[in-house]
Order: sequence, then structure tokens, then C-alpha cells
Amino acid sequence: MNPKQALNILVEAGVVDRSQFDDVMQEVAQTGKSLPQVVTDFGLCSEDDFYRAIADAIGAEYANLADFEAPPEVVALLPGNLAQVHRAFPLGTEDHVIQLALHDPLNLQGLEDLRFALGKDIQPVVAPLYQIEDLIKKYYGADSGTLDEILKELGGAITFGEDGQIDLKELESEANAAPIIRYVDLVLAQAIQDRASDIHFEPFETDFKIRYRVDGALYEMAPPPRHLAAPVTSRVKVMSNLNIAERRIPQDGRIQMQIAGRPVDLRVSTLPTQFGESVVLRVLDRSAVKLELETLGMPDYIYNYLLRTIELPNGIFIVTGPTGSGKTTTLYACLNKINTIDAKVLTCEDPFEYDIDGIIQVPIQESIGLTFASVLRAFLRQDPDRIMVGETRDKETAQIAIQASLTGHLVFTTLHTNDAPGAVTRLIDMGVEPFLISASLEGVLGQRLLRRVCTSCRQEYEPSETVLASLGLSPMDIGDKTFYFGKGCEKCNNTGYKGRKGIYELLQVSDPIREMINQRAPSVVLKQKAIELGMMTLRDDGLRSIYEGLTTIEEVLKYT
Repeated sequence: MNPKQALNILVEAGVVDRSQFDDVMQEVAQTGKSLPQVVTDFGLCSEDDFYRAIADAIGAEYANLADFEAPPEVVALLPGNLAQVHRAFPLGTEDHVIQLALHDPLNLQGLEDLRFALGKDIQPVVAPLYQIEDLIKKYYGADSGTLDEILKELGGAITFGEDGQIDLKELESEANAAPIIRYVDLVLAQAIQDRASDIHFEPFETDFKIRYRVDGALYEMAPPPRHLAAPVTSRVKVMSNLNIAERRIPQDGRIQMQIAGRPVDLRVSTLPTQFGESVVLRVLDRSAVKLELETLGMPDYIYNYLLRTIELPNGIFIVTGPTGSGKTTTLYACLNKINTIDAKVLTCEDPFEYDIDGIIQVPIQESIGLTFASVLRAFLRQDPDRIMVGETRDKETAQIAIQASLTGHLVFTTLHTNDAPGAVTRLIDMGVEPFLISASLEGVLGQRLLRRVCTSCRQEYEPSETVLASLGLSPMDIGDKTFYFGKGCEKCNNTGYKGRKGIYELLQVSDPIREMINQRAPSVVLKQKAIELGMMTLRDDGLRSIYEGLTTIEEVLKYT
């Protein structure tokens, strides 16, 4: 439920005092807990009182479904895919009206979608969410319908006017048609169930592709007919409150929805192309990100170094790597470790992705002048202990971050460079004086994400001398080490890989390195010196992962 809307209902009903409104909303925003859980934790009302107040406000029944047994004919009233996507469960029917227990009875759009999809009126019933989820799991299991079944229901192509323009009324009608709603909901649910990080809707001249990225690799779903490109794209734009009439310029939006009982944010980006709009959705699933350093699979010496570094009173720590290499997750894990009651932690991010209880996070909005540099300046007046800058993009941000570190703050940030030593030369290229870098920089962590071999279908094999040579190894070097590849099975969608792991290289800024920074040494020379001083490169850590049976030679060659 929309917490603000539901909390206003509780205030109007006299269940919650108006003076407690801000405290409750702040707790919901910071902890990610549901509103029923927060109000019961605060001792403001019981769970029963909460749901009864909501039911009274909308003129619906309240039902405790703890002992509810559903006959087969009642279960058949609602297809499995709709039950899963909308978190709804049928309780009965009377005079062409279906009684549905809904996890969000305040969501009028969801009610309208169900009414369209079922072709019947809906009588909402309010019930505790966990009870509805238990019933869905018990009676529907994994049954979610199929995309093919829905595609059969979809109509013909959108018609164009004499000027070649789409009829907007017809387009809006198609976007809100029951089969399109069900189709898009099911595509999103299936992609997220398969652990997708991005979902791509791509129109071409003769076909319409839907692909999603899992563990860094793109996979294609069964493509829908080309004529569905416009209504499917428009449906996504309607869900993200974008202007469906505007198809000439890029647009950005956000969808917040419940999928399989958990809240998922989808960051939406549209791009006009030759054959229609390309739409990409970035999945921001809080339950999918692991914010613990221990779970990141770092070598012990890097893990122990990070534990020491994040406790320093001042300095700069940089994480480098390309887009999608897990830099933000590493920094979140570091912040989570030092997020204690005696530390003030501030972050500025673009875009804002995951919220952490106890940390003040500011989303960057360059369109209104809220840049990394301006926010960072404001941070210094907020009495912080630790600061995270989502990305150092320019000289101004870099200089303020360095000044912050020199005035007694520990600063975390990211840079887009190919390796750890490259971060130093990138800062110098930005125009930062080398003596400032050497005085403030504590360490640079370079990282990549590699796909893990599926443990259910991995098999041993012996690599050829040619493959070993590409890694810079000979048969003598590997001795009796074991190599694995994934054969492919149901659990990994026949890819041979499931999940990802990081590989790392750590540049510790010691006195010899500081001296070379002051001399403006090239990154190649810096890297050679760091290796002499004991730095394990990304390739070395990749080999460690191969020897431990966690990844394959192909993955290491691809990313190092």
C-alpha cells in the first residue's frame, strides 16, 4: 500500500495521532518495513485494527484468512499469472462480482487492471498481506500462465492516420487493454524472477525484441509480434507516468510495483529510434543486493585492508571499474559496516538506488543545479564523519572531495578507469595537483564482475595449451589444478552460469607510490611498481577464482 495514503486513513480514523505522522513515515522510508509492521512496532495499533481501519475507509470487508480453505471452483476464478502479479486471491463470486483479497486495496489502477483482465466487477476484500501470499503459494504455486496464452488474446496492429501518425486515442486504449496489461506484467515478473538487472524493449523494422540481462549477459525472450511494439511501449510509459504522445525525445521515469510479494523499483529510460521507441528498465531490487563485505568474495588481504581503511579518520578511498562492475555495491557494503550510531554518514548519488537505514542520502539533480560539487560543498556544513560521492566526474568535484579528506573526513568515491593505478592518472588529467592526491589518497580498489559456474552442472575438463597460453600459463604452471565449465541445466537456464562474483586488485598508496604520484609517473609505471610491492592484479585474482572452481577461463579472458 501507499504508506502516506494508508497512514492518512489511520489518522482520519483516530487510530494514529497526527503528531506521530512524520515519525511513522520516516521509519517506513528509512527501514523499508511495511506500514502495518511499523505501526505495530510503535505500539500504535494491532494488525487487526490496521486492516479494519483501511477496510472501513474504503467500504470493504475485512477478512482474516488464516484458516481459509478455497474450493477448486473459487481458485479457478483468477488465473495464476494475475494472482502472482497483482498479489490477489479469490474468495468467492456472486452476481458476476468476484470477491478478491488484495494486498493493496487502495490501488485503483490495480483494481481497474483486474476488472479489465477478468471482464467482471471486483469486490475488494482487505486481508493481511502475508495471509494472501500464503494462499497464493498454496493454491497457485509456480503457475503463472504463459506468454503464449496471452499473445493469442492480443488484437491486430495499431492503425496510422493519413499523416503517418498513430491515433493517440487508439494507442492509449490499446495500452490499457486487458491482454496488454497482463502481457507486460508477466514479462516484468518473469524477467525479475530470472534475476534480470535490465529489461530491454527494442523495435526493429520487421520484429520487436524483448531481452533481459542476467549476470551481465543478455538473453532474448520469445519475441511478440511486431505490431505490439507501440502498445507495449506505451503501457510501460503509462506505468511510469511518462507522456505517451511524446515520441521524439528521450524520457526518464520510474515504476514502483510489487512483484512476487516484494517491492521492486524499475528505472525507465526511453530513446527514440528509427523504428519506434527503445525502452530499457533498470531493476532496483533491494532484496537482490547483498550489502555485506563478507559476501563479496574478496581475497582475505583485501577484506582485511578494507576493514582497516573504512575506520580511518580521514583520506580518500576510490573504487574503479566500468559501468556495471559492482562499484556501488562495494561502497554500500563498506558504508553498512561503519553505519553506527556514533558516525554521521552522508552520500550523494546519481541516480539514487538503494536506501540504507541511518545514512542520509541525496539524489543528484543536475537539471536544477544539484550537482555532485554543490551537494559536496553542502555536506561539509552538515558535520559529517564519512562521505560517499557516487562518482567523481570533474575537477571541481575531485578538488572538493580532496579538501574534505584533508579537513578530517573519510571520503569514498568511484571512477571509471580500467584498473586501479589508472585512477591516479585520471585525477591528474582532471587537473588535480599530484601533491594533493598523494597527501589524501589512501587506496584504490579496481574490480570486475565475472559469471559464476553453475554448481549444479559444472564438469571438470583439461584446457588446451593454446587456451592456457592466452592466460600466460603453461602446463607446468597449473600442475594438478582442476578446471571447470558449466554444461547447462534447468537451474541456470542452460547457460552454464548462475550468479556473479567479483575479482579485485588493490593499489595501496604507500610512500614509494606517493613519491611516484608526485613525479606524475604514468599509470603503467605505477602499476609495475605496485606489482613489485605485492599488488595482485585483476588477472591474478581471476586465476585464483578459476583454480577455486568459481568461474571459467573464458570469463577471466573476457574481463581482464
